[in-house]
This record gives sequence, C-alpha cells and structure tokens, in this order.
Amino acid sequence: MSEQTNADSGSTTTLEPATDANLGEGSFDAGSGEYTPRQVVSDDLGEMSFDDAIAGTIVEFEDGDIVTGTVVKVDKDEVLLDIGFKSEGVIPSRELSIRNDIDPGEIVSVGEVIEALVLQKEDKEGRLVLSKKRAQYERAWGEIERVKERDGVVRGPVIEVVKGGLILDIGLRGFLPASLVELRRVRDLQPYVGRTIEAKIIELDRNRNNVVLSRRAWLEETQKEQREEFLAHLKPGEVRKGTVSSVVNFGAFVDLGGMDGLVHVSELSWKHVDHPGSVVAVGDEIEVQVLDVDLDKERISLSLKATQQDPWQEFASNHRVGELVYGRVTKLVPFGAFVQVGEGIEGLVHISEMSEQHVDLPEQVVTPGEELWVKIIDLDLQRRRISLSIKQAAEGGVVAAEYQQHFGEHAYDEAGNYVGAPEVVDAEQAWAEYYAEYGDAAAPGGDAGGDDQAGEQPTG
Repeated sequence: MSEQTNADSGSTTTLEPATDANLGEGSFDAGSGEYTPRQVVSDDLGEMSFDDAIAGTIVEFEDGDIVTGTVVKVDKDEVLLDIGFKSEGVIPSRELSIRNDIDPGEIVSVGEVIEALVLQKEDKEGRLVLSKKRAQYERAWGEIERVKERDGVVRGPVIEVVKGGLILDIGLRGFLPASLVELRRVRDLQPYVGRTIEAKIIELDRNRNNVVLSRRAWLEETQKEQREEFLAHLKPGEVRKGTVSSVVNFGAFVDLGGMDGLVHVSELSWKHVDHPGSVVAVGDEIEVQVLDVDLDKERISLSLKATQQDPWQEFASNHRVGELVYGRVTKLVPFGAFVQVGEGIEGLVHISEMSEQHVDLPEQVVTPGEELWVKIIDLDLQRRRISLSIKQAAEGGVVAAEYQQHFGEHAYDEAGNYVGAPEVVDAEQAWAEYYAEYGDAAAPGGDAGGDDQAGEQPTG
C-alpha cells in the first residue's frame, strides 16, 4: 500500500497495490480528479498471444452470410459499411435497393445500422463486397412464405409500371397483373406509381424468383361485408341510377355505386339489338330497374328497357281493332308479309288477307319496302302479336288518329273513314310531313323481330 499527497488540497488518496482482486479496475482521486489506470502485468492476456487478441476483435463470416454494420460513408456510386472487419465493406449502389436508378442518399444515411449480405469476402482489389438488397431479399422471402401460409396480406409501394402490370416493393419485386389491380380492369396504371397498396399472394416460386400478387382478391375479401349489405338492401322492381362500366357482346355492366349489375342484351331495348354498343357506351349514366338479386352468387340482373315506355303498350293504348294504319312492308314469308306500323311494332298480313283474289305467293301483291294502308283485325298485347289485312283496308274504315292530320281530306272523310289517296304523290308528301314532325325513328321500316309471329293465323 502507498500514499499519494495532493499538493493543492493536502488530501491523501491511498492506492492499493495491483493484485488479482483489483486488476480490472484503477483508482480515482476525488480531490484532484485524476484517474490511475490499473497496473498491467506481463500475463494480462493469459495464454493468448497479442496477435490472437487482435484477431479476436474481428468478426468471422463467409460468403453468403448476413452481417450487421454501421454506415460510415455515402457516395453516389457506393456506400461504406463498418461491420467490425479489418476493412470497411463496400455496397455498390446497384446493390442497395431493388429499385432501379436510385440515389444512395435516399436509401441510407451515415450512422444508420443496416444488414447486408456478403457477396465476396475479398474481391480482386481486396475489398469486402456487400449487398443490402440481397440481405433484404433473404429476410423478405422468409416473411413472405409465412404470410402465404397464413393467407395474409403484404403491403408495399408501387415502384414501377411494366408490361402487363405493376411492380411492388415488398422486400423483393412482387408482380401485380393489371387485371388484378382493381375489381375491374384498369387501363391507365401510371397513377398507381408511388402509392402504397395491400395485396394477397396468389403465386409463390422461390426457385424462379416469382411472386404474383392480387389486389383484387384483397378488395373482394375486405369488401365482402359491404357487398352483402349492399345486396341485402337491393330489391327487385326498384329503379337505380348507375354508370355503364363495360360493354360486352351479351350485354352491359352497370356500376350501381358499390357493385356491378348486368343488363342482358335482351333487356337493353324494346327493339331488336344487334350489339349492346349500339345502345350504350362506357361512361353513360342511365336508370335501370332491378330484375333479380342472387345473394349466393352475388349477381344482379338489371333492365334498361323496363324504365322506358313499352311501345306495344303504347300502341295498344292508342289503337283498336278495325282501325286503318299506314305501314311499310319489312319482310315476305311463305304465309304472308310483315308490316311495321310503329317503332318496334310489326304485324302480320296473312296471305289470305292480302287480296280478294287468290294469292299463291306474297310477292304477287307486295314487295319489301312498299308503304301501304292496312287494317288492324286482331291485337294481342299479351302475346305481342298484331294481325293485319290489306284487303279489308281497301274496303275502307276509320283511320288511326295520328295519321289524320297528315293525309288530308283525300285519304278519309269527316268521320275518319278511309276513302283512299287519289295519287301516290299525295301519300309521299304526307309521309314527308310525318317524318318532319316525328323523325325517321318513328317511321315504319326496320327490324323488330317479327319472326315471333311466324305461322300465326289472323283471327279477324
């Protein structure tokens, strides 16, 4: 034991001799603030050599290992990482992120602790080469496999638009097909870049480095409760406003503000429709009537024509049996001729009602496109069938009200009885006036599906 005297204060601090008990500590003079380190003895390292002691401070690793280190420098081409090795590791900029053409300063910063995978313990220049993105990739695969096993959801930003879809950063590059981005196919994918979105994993193949995602599956799952509630409040017979979301060969889909419903081609119009595109277009806002709601299949059947006036109902309300109407021959069949007498309304003139004389073939009396007077001899609204007669029209009768103001006194008398037009020119003039007021769409002539009446015998 020895004593040391502080000249300024006169205080004395006792210093213990170095022993096995205090080799790990030094002594501290509270008065002077001086610290005396522990005494170093020759066998301080025990049986370990000095070289071994130095080597013991260096971490051990091999190629392919994941190591942890601190970023000590960030350049535009590379990042230096201190992992406790004899030299700092180099992370080339291309190995920082799965994103292309990035600024290293946007990915890491000096002092940040990150993981990296050892690419080469020593390259030809003697450098330790590391990769941050591959360490992230290895960690991500493990997590993604666990997410897939529990049917979970991954979340990440959209970093790129590629042919056929989007690339998400989920620790590795996840592919999201365009058809699976939304509930309906999206035409412009560019607005999604930068957005962070959720998706389900639908395909996973580590050997091929292939991860396929579906945001639509996630949307369907999260919106299932909302869809069920929407369907529960949707009742057949009610009229809803909607927007045409797509047009296909068999009809049109209409967005009702939560779900799409289908308007079948047969429900688009009272008239015959060759293609739905001739009636509606994507983006059109229309009113439709709900026909049916299938809760199990989550399908909605709609009708556009149900919100429009039934031309047959209108015709039946404004006409009666025995009236004369003007029409145009649309089609000849072995048993007679079809004559259109209103928009979407065709009636059959049976061959027996064409003339007082015996007729073998309809073309002996009329030709397609010919305009003439016919008499209504039967009107069946329920079956949507009208029987007409040319020969009875020649006998005269009351002309339907909508024609009276256009065909003048030459066509009928004051009582409305038909007396015939003296010249064809007068009839053509009358039709010109009729078109001018009602438009070509109201004129007879067109396809209204008259084949339904094939073989129908007139009842009058």
